[in-house]
Amino acid sequence: MKLKLTAMIAAWIIIASTCAFAQTGFKISGKVTGNDGKPLDGATIYLSRATDSVLVKTALAEPDGSYILAGLKAGNYKLAVNMIGFARYKTAVISLDKDMVLPAIALQQKGTALKEVSVSASRPLVEHKIDRTVVNVDADISNAGSTVMEMLEKAPGVVVDQNGGISLNGKGVRIFIDDKPTYLSGADLENYLRSLSSSTIDQLELMTNPPAKYDAAGNGGVINIRSKRSKVVGFNGSVNLSYSLGRYGRTNNSGNFNYRKDKLNITGNVSYNTNDNFTNLNINRMFTNSAGNINSIFIQNDFIRRWAKSYNARLSADYYLSDKTTIGIGITGLVNPQHRPTINTSNFYNPQYKLDSTIVANNNDDGQFDNAGLNLNYRHEYATKGQELTVDVDYLNYYTNNVQSFLNTSFLPNNTVKGSDLLTGNLPAHLDIYSAKTDYTQPLKNGIKLSTGLKTSYTTTDNMAGYFYTLGGVTKPDYGKTNHFLYRENINAAYLNASKDYKRFSLQAGLRLENTVSDGHQLGNAQKPDSSFRRNYTSLFPTVYLQYKLDSAGHHNLTLDYGRRIDRPYYQDLNPFQSPLDKFTYYVGNPFLRPSYTNNFELTYSYKNISLTASYGKTLDDVNETIEIVNGIYYSRPGNLGSTEVKTISVDAPVDLAKWFNLSLNSRVQNIHTISDFYTGRLNTQGTYFFGRMMLQFKPGKDWTIQTTGGYQSQLQSAQFTVARKYRVDAAIAKKLSTSTSVKLALNDIFYTWDNGGIINNLANTLANYHSVGDTRFAQLTFSYRFGKAIQGQRKHNANGADSEQNRVKN
Repeated sequence: MKLKLTAMIAAWIIIASTCAFAQTGFKISGKVTGNDGKPLDGATIYLSRATDSVLVKTALAEPDGSYILAGLKAGNYKLAVNMIGFARYKTAVISLDKDMVLPAIALQQKGTALKEVSVSASRPLVEHKIDRTVVNVDADISNAGSTVMEMLEKAPGVVVDQNGGISLNGKGVRIFIDDKPTYLSGADLENYLRSLSSSTIDQLELMTNPPAKYDAAGNGGVINIRSKRSKVVGFNGSVNLSYSLGRYGRTNNSGNFNYRKDKLNITGNVSYNTNDNFTNLNINRMFTNSAGNINSIFIQNDFIRRWAKSYNARLSADYYLSDKTTIGIGITGLVNPQHRPTINTSNFYNPQYKLDSTIVANNNDDGQFDNAGLNLNYRHEYATKGQELTVDVDYLNYYTNNVQSFLNTSFLPNNTVKGSDLLTGNLPAHLDIYSAKTDYTQPLKNGIKLSTGLKTSYTTTDNMAGYFYTLGGVTKPDYGKTNHFLYRENINAAYLNASKDYKRFSLQAGLRLENTVSDGHQLGNAQKPDSSFRRNYTSLFPTVYLQYKLDSAGHHNLTLDYGRRIDRPYYQDLNPFQSPLDKFTYYVGNPFLRPSYTNNFELTYSYKNISLTASYGKTLDDVNETIEIVNGIYYSRPGNLGSTEVKTISVDAPVDLAKWFNLSLNSRVQNIHTISDFYTGRLNTQGTYFFGRMMLQFKPGKDWTIQTTGGYQSQLQSAQFTVARKYRVDAAIAKKLSTSTSVKLALNDIFYTWDNGGIINNLANTLANYHSVGDTRFAQLTFSYRFGKAIQGQRKHNANGADSEQNRVKN
């Protein structure tokens, strides 16, 4: 397999490297220097039409200050040059009817480059592009000192449920970091994102219909988390220290550095976080007979305490073999020990609400979550602007281990001990991912930009669960829960994407092909026989984006897009054995899960950064959590739920009301309709809900920023669940002490209203509801310091993250 993979990559590089097309049209070239005559590497050159100021082409100055704008039509143009730390330069009208070499442009310096970097915080909170919405993290000061998970909770259209599940506009979504899928879900993904500091994040890219370059997984699209990478030449970095205090205290600390000189660029990040949190969960169940009369009542309370530490490091290096060729290596590592003690109290009542018995459980879950990754990458830019070849090879390893104990003691109504039992378990799991990907981009002579690529990934998982049951001092293996599950999966993909910009019309279309081969093997034990399954399927995933500028300035735009997506089952969801959460609650896998397919349509009108979107999505074989109660035991398992239709109208409106006051509004109205065969009969649910978030930001004086944020979600009906309404109010204040130092104070969930509750419907002879609260109300103090020195005139290069995959493990 490795020989085939190597041969495929080599063949692709040879083919892509020989696909150069002839460049036609006129060109403008020249050179940019400072007022001292030294070349300015990385100055941005903008060429626009003289008649209507529409941007035609851009370029970056090379290390020697030179630039070329090629493939131009005859006509009248204006040229402008921007460089951080220098005054903007504009030319008079240029009449182009042949190749032109302009005189050298000398920019006038207006300040040091390092000080000017700080203006990046003035970017708008939300920006809209043809295929994605971009959230600039630093534009929301309440993100300072928070974790990536807390940052996601505030992003437009993103909802994090009580189980840590993440959705975008009401649909399941895949999480990428620097174009790499995380390969995680459920508790593992939640723990990972809570271990990362938001101070290391530059942008969130929200893609409901990702282009063909991205994996087709995720019926709600992709959230790509882009890390900060300094563009300042020299040695520089930052330190961020944060302490939060709610019922319990926690810290979030990180340091970043960047060294960029000559042919070498090294970037590093290290963080240390502590998390002390809790969840107070109540589940109420009323068991009825066929006539609807109550037979018994079961009220359960879980107080779950979570202690965790996280040690996270990331180091990458790029070496520039030439001005056009870069090789790189990246290493990541995470160590995340966790301790989760739970006190579970279960009270049983007769129909007259008289106590029958009580079970008190002292449950402990000590876990370890470790991750290591290695990336090798290659990038080559050809002479034609925009022509590029990239190759990425990745290896990722995840290791988790949970040691569980469930000590249950039964009491009579008079508190007399009735009996006790102990269940212990050891659950190690290994995940190895091998991935290789290559992408080639070629601008054609007619203005079309063509992209194509290949990718292969191979994943293996090894999950073990050994359980022992102790009763009356005698310990025996619990074969009903003990299991060993092996899973392998190979996905091979190819894509083609094309885009072209006309005067007012932009078009992008792509097609992705993915073939999946997977097999699972459930090893037997003394009571359970072996079982296995194998699947092989191939699918096509088209994407189309159409955008029309309603005015010549491009302020008013109309965008229509379509995409087809797939949701493959999570690895752990295919494991058929039971995993206890407590004595009365079990998670059960489903080896018969099928992948689900979604067709998404969106129509968006935007004015500058304000947008109004109407969308429709239909999912077949939608995978969702289902709840079944058998003999009073609560079983949660994933299942295919027929079809789900989601209709949405959303508004994103960042508005500058004054220089010192701006507002950002994100809201949506959404209707969810699910039809499916269910174990209690036909499931046909439909509901409409509203979600809104408003942020007000004030700048009352120099270097001061005050911000308040409010969020509201109405009652939500989704499949088997009715989720209760909830809301929150946050506030923050920031003071810039100097060009390199700032402090921020944030108050989260001031009125302590961001709780979770709801009703579980369609249960056989059972009425059930739940409610939980966590440590969501807290104060957070953050200190940030930037350091370093900029060096002028050095080589500058922005290395792309590898487009390899990472995303489907569930704990």
